Amino acid sequence: MSLSGERIWIIGASSGLGAALARALSAEGASLLLSARSEEPLQELAGELGEARVIPFDVTDAAATAKAAEAAGAPDVLVYCAGFYEPVEATDWQSEAVVKMADTNFTGALRVLGAALPAMLARGSGQITLIGSLSGFRGLPGAVGYGASKAGLMHLAENLRADLKGTGLTVQRVNPGFIATRLTEKNEFDMPQIMSPEAAAERVVAAMKSGRFSTSFPAPFAWLFTAGRALPLGLWQRIFG
Repeated sequence: MSLSGERIWIIGASSGLGAALARALSAEGASLLLSARSEEPLQELAGELGEARVIPFDVTDAAATAKAAEAAGAPDVLVYCAGFYEPVEATDWQSEAVVKMADTNFTGALRVLGAALPAMLARGSGQITLIGSLSGFRGLPGAVGYGASKAGLMHLAENLRADLKGTGLTVQRVNPGFIATRLTEKNEFDMPQIMSPEAAAERVVAAMKSGRFSTSFPAPFAWLFTAGRALPLGLWQRIFG
């Protein structure tokens, strides 16, 4: 799949992987719609890229989401990259942070898709790319909220793939490992094979162009998570305990 000339709506484009992905897709010749809560970093990014339009909104706000989807119209590609992360353990439950992760990482995607899908279906073509996480494959310590919300998003991609077959719309999920951002700076543990946002964005673009439904990286760290689904849960959690 060529991304040159495609009209791509990136939700979560203000920093980290989203911003790096916007730069990488712009280099591919795509025309971009950039969304996130904060308008100022989006405007700065759009100024770098040239052919980019800014549509700021908060994915946790249903009315704002509907208005943004109307402004975006029917994009050729919709990339849901919005994300929030706090390391939270069940023994130190932080309700506000946990709910915010679920609302941003998963429920926000439901709002966006509910608002954007009708126009894409009416046109009869398009691609939806959901950015999951290796942490969504199985339960991990200290990932209450984040792991569950990413697992929900990754499962949603499977639902969409089944339901949208024959409509002209394709679905992809891309599951990165650790990426060096302001969010992962909160972690106090070693992060194997941590990647720069730029390196991760290159992998996401390659996945989008490949047409594969599911892509996980970086190898070999990703192999542990994908193969680990077959391990007994007790053994899996001892490995990461």
